[in-house]
Amino acid sequence: MLALVAAGLLAAACGNGETILNAGNEPATTLPVEAPATLPPVDTLAPGDTLAPGETVPPDDTRPPSTTLPPPTTTTIPLADLAECPVDALDEGSGTVELTLWHGLNAESETALTKLTDAYNASQSEVRVELQNQGNYSQTIDKYVQSSQGSRPDVVIFPEYVVQQTADSDSVIPVAACVEESGYDTSTFQPSTLTAYSTAGVQWGMPLGVSNPVLYYNKLVFEAAGLDPEIPPRSLDEVRQFSQQIVDSGAASYGIAVDSGTDSGGGWFLEQWLANEGELYADNGNGRLAPATRVLYDQPPGVELLTYVQQLITDGLAFNVGDNAGGTDTFFKLADESAPAAMTIGTSAALGTVIAALGGGLIPGLTVDDIGVGAMPGPGPTPTALVGGNALFIVKDKGDEKAAAAWDYITYAVSPEAQSQYVTDTGYAPVRADALDVEPALSKYASDPRFRVAYDQLIASPDDPALQGPILGPQREVRGVTARAVAEIFNGGDVQAALSAAATQANLLIADYAARN
Repeated sequence: MLALVAAGLLAAACGNGETILNAGNEPATTLPVEAPATLPPVDTLAPGDTLAPGETVPPDDTRPPSTTLPPPTTTTIPLADLAECPVDALDEGSGTVELTLWHGLNAESETALTKLTDAYNASQSEVRVELQNQGNYSQTIDKYVQSSQGSRPDVVIFPEYVVQQTADSDSVIPVAACVEESGYDTSTFQPSTLTAYSTAGVQWGMPLGVSNPVLYYNKLVFEAAGLDPEIPPRSLDEVRQFSQQIVDSGAASYGIAVDSGTDSGGGWFLEQWLANEGELYADNGNGRLAPATRVLYDQPPGVELLTYVQQLITDGLAFNVGDNAGGTDTFFKLADESAPAAMTIGTSAALGTVIAALGGGLIPGLTVDDIGVGAMPGPGPTPTALVGGNALFIVKDKGDEKAAAAWDYITYAVSPEAQSQYVTDTGYAPVRADALDVEPALSKYASDPRFRVAYDQLIASPDDPALQGPILGPQREVRGVTARAVAEIFNGGDVQAALSAAATQANLLIADYAARN
């Protein structure tokens, strides 16, 4: 039956072959950068050492890792030095301004974006927005980078992990300029959603769809194991306790399914878990006080964290599905007839797809109401979350009228009414609190609290540098290096050695990016 489940979920998630991850927090692919011709061998580089591209620390250097961070200095870019946003130019024009918007959304996310855009086009006659799907995030980014400025769209949707590279490309009008020029009120926005798309004191994009990891679990298994199906685990310690009870009771073969994917358990989740502990992923305030020079995940908190998860696998309480390239393997493990798992962690943006698939009777004996959603369990006692998802960026040098028209569309897309409809249609979290005060989200969040979990994680997250998330130039490449280390760890490798080797590679990528920018 697994083949049927796989085919059905893929079809439900993505009409054009995209995966469940691509239906929400799509696979993280950054703007391409030229990697060094060859990365030097992984030696014993101590955290904090600075290397020129291609330079290595001699293999006999056995200095212990540094645990003292140099004091960062806040780096900001004056808004006056960046492209202006002529928000009033639309009033001075005549006729309809035609805008092109590139995106890589699919399944429910694309349907909702189309619905939102059609409503905007029908609401006025000054602007008409044409959506052009480029396939997925990766293809959208690649096409954007490979195009000349004149061939680029007027508006583009990018994920949070390319903010630094988008800023460095000098190809967009910072949203902060539009906010300042128009006096736009962002007081009801969740602050972390704005911070996620900011660097050097400048907000570059306007968040549209916000996602973060949540726990999906089978309520029927919980009941069979003697657990309360309405109370999921809230920490990794509780995941172990619940998993032990589930396995001991025979309700399921494993407590939880994990993976080492770049955009999930091997990359994105590690960023989330470190933030949950209040630990920085990279120096210089995660790259937000000044450009990061090194990652920090190979220090004791990261080692202890991944040792804990590795032990869950070793003890037979967790099942490792591998790199989870399609983003669906952990979900399939919940439906495995021979050796199922009771829980998994996935993007909150997959919720709508999962509900649609179960509502269509995809898995006999498992209904929409049998799947529970809880906050992402972490090493800390209180669930928190970093912002994932996407934002709208205004491409510069397209003329004043188009810039003003793009800003008009953006203000519509993030209005309380539009956000209320958008999050109800997709499972994204709203970027602003007052979206929950109007229909349909007002009723949806009350009748189905599973949709509210991602938002509640955001508002429960304290204003802490660690919870602003890393902002690195080569963030995609760094995630890839890290994911390979996590895969080695989940397969029984030495945790410290794997993380140290990955950190060396990541630091070289960061140094190379800095040298070229």
